[in-house]
Amino acid sequence: MKVAASGTYDPGEGSRLPEGEVHAWEPGQNQTACGVPLRRAGLARFPHVDFSDTDPVTGGSADAVRWVCPKCVAATTPRRQRGGRRWERTDPRP
Repeated sequence: MKVAASGTYDPGEGSRLPEGEVHAWEPGQNQTACGVPLRRAGLARFPHVDFSDTDPVTGGSADAVRWVCPKCVAATTPRRQRGGRRWERTDPRP
């Protein structure tokens, strides 16, 4: 998955990076992974930036990212990696 963001950040190295709101986007699609239409929301596409690089913890391309869409994170990341619980039956019926 690649990135669609509400703004463009230029670090001075000749490349553009995402800033503001960040969503996951599959190239060739007209909407994000959470269903936001790119054109109507005014989102810029970044086909050279992976969505995993926009996590503020990792650094990477996340210098100017203010908000990462939680629905897009849920759509692109397995539950185990997000720290979620796995479903388990605790009291089975007879």
